[in-house]
Amino acid sequence: MLASRSVTAASTVLRTASRSSLPRHLAARVASSASARVTRATSSLRNDPVSPRQLHSSSKRNADAKGEAMASPSAPLTDALSKTGLYEFHVKNGGKMVPFGGYLMPLTYGDVGQVASHHHVRTHAGLFDVGHMVQHKFKGPGALKFLQHLTPASLTSMPAFTSTLSVLMSEQGGILDDLIITKHADDSFYVVTNAGCRTEDLAWFKKQLDAWKGDAVEHEVMDDWGLLALQGPTAAKVLEKLAGGFDLSTLTFGKSAFVPLSVNGDKVECHVARAGYTGEDGFEISIPPASTIQVAETLLSDSEVQLAGLAARDSLRLEAGMCLYGHDLDATVSPIEAALAWCVGKDRRAAGDFLGAERVLKELKEGPPRRRVGLFVDGGIAREGANLFTPEGKIVGRVTSGIPSPTLNKNIAMALVENGQHKKGTKLKVEIRKKLRDAEVAKMPFVENKFFRG
Repeated sequence: MLASRSVTAASTVLRTASRSSLPRHLAARVASSASARVTRATSSLRNDPVSPRQLHSSSKRNADAKGEAMASPSAPLTDALSKTGLYEFHVKNGGKMVPFGGYLMPLTYGDVGQVASHHHVRTHAGLFDVGHMVQHKFKGPGALKFLQHLTPASLTSMPAFTSTLSVLMSEQGGILDDLIITKHADDSFYVVTNAGCRTEDLAWFKKQLDAWKGDAVEHEVMDDWGLLALQGPTAAKVLEKLAGGFDLSTLTFGKSAFVPLSVNGDKVECHVARAGYTGEDGFEISIPPASTIQVAETLLSDSEVQLAGLAARDSLRLEAGMCLYGHDLDATVSPIEAALAWCVGKDRRAAGDFLGAERVLKELKEGPPRRRVGLFVDGGIAREGANLFTPEGKIVGRVTSGIPSPTLNKNIAMALVENGQHKKGTKLKVEIRKKLRDAEVAKMPFVENKFFRG
């Protein structure tokens, strides 16, 4: 936790409270809050069940329920919650199912709490069902240029079977979704987008394809295909038992291959990418629909592997400094504001030929109006939407995600703050349950990433 503030600091805050922009109920508490600050242990770090309310995006986005009609490769989601091909598998294994991105997904399993599951992924291997994510194929002579029109990714120079994180851009320079693009060839790409943005993304792809004047592009949604994430320091040890003669050490972070996995005496060809959303080494495995359950059961049979749900996934990704769309990212946030400038390739900056390029290039040159940062928070959990203030009481931002970190035993958060308030060590105040708590801008990732790079 951050150190408690001195009496001098408390008196300074008191003097400025009456003329600050603090809400009245906060200004009245500033003196006692600042002078009597003590470091508190975070009770939420106990191995307690996590409620859906505490999970940043456990509730279904409004967009999922629109059910707008469109001629798309796949029908959009309706008000009814969908299920992945592993729903019965989750129930059988004690999964506590909650709404997430239009699907019923496991939050935790049995009596294994979020923290225990989190630590298992950090020390062994966790198996996540991410089959709610939308898997796409883009093929044809125009596929590369089409994806470069929609995103700022540098795809031309990417070797075959490598992946990159990118962002789907609006015409105004905001982020419509974040996505993983895997290049198989110049005319063949595998793309994964978020479940919560499914309806809007499919409509956006159709709109852009209808207006496309370049070479032909075919778009296919891989409905019913399974997608499993095997994450943790022993993930490679587990998967190599199924990979036969395939040398997994050739798959460094960001690389992929079609790998025949041995399952119940059969060979199941899966798309295996060395990637993940936890900061640990691991793999995302795309599986033909008929084999998803068998692959999941085979992986789970390894003593190293434990099922992990949304609760652990959220705390792991936040420790790793990774964004969650609809919270840390949305259509008002640019890649530069989101601290994702590295997603904008040098050749793309020079060409400026992607959607929203005018805003992105302007912010690269002049600086963005706000920036995504990490925070250490003292004395409470800063939840999404909490206001951030300078010590003098000026509102300078808001929290976008916040949790107690099981690894660090500290409260951490991500936030969007005004440019100039983003440097490491900057002192801020955060409103938590109508009280001001100390916060300090921190370097991300909070926990060092352990990606396998060979």
